[in-house]
Amino acid sequence: MVIKKNERKTEIKEKMRDGEGSVRITHFVDTENENHTRMLAEITLNKGCSIGYHQHVNETEYFFISSGAGIVNDNGKEVEVSAGDSVVTGNASWHSIKNTGDEPLVLTAVIITYDE
Repeated sequence: MVIKKNERKTEIKEKMRDGEGSVRITHFVDTENENHTRMLAEITLNKGCSIGYHQHVNETEYFFISSGAGIVNDNGKEVEVSAGDSVVTGNASWHSIKNTGDEPLVLTAVIITYDE
């Protein structure tokens, strides 16, 4: 199967996970019928926007930062991130991310689910 760029589903989420501003999510694939994959998408956070602090239970979320800069709250510890960095959150851990730069913060988000 080939999915062309212009065929991807894009959505805007306001105050995602009680974060700030708008988050653009462009899904690479529809994961509704995929086993163990809940999300595979490009996420764009404009200046000052964020995804609020939330937990991942029975799943792991991976962020691969492709451009921009921000702050990740990694289970209570704030860490600066930028292009080339990866973030891994799972095993009932918590995280959030905020764009602290002047340019959009763009990342690929992958959420893999697993059985208890």
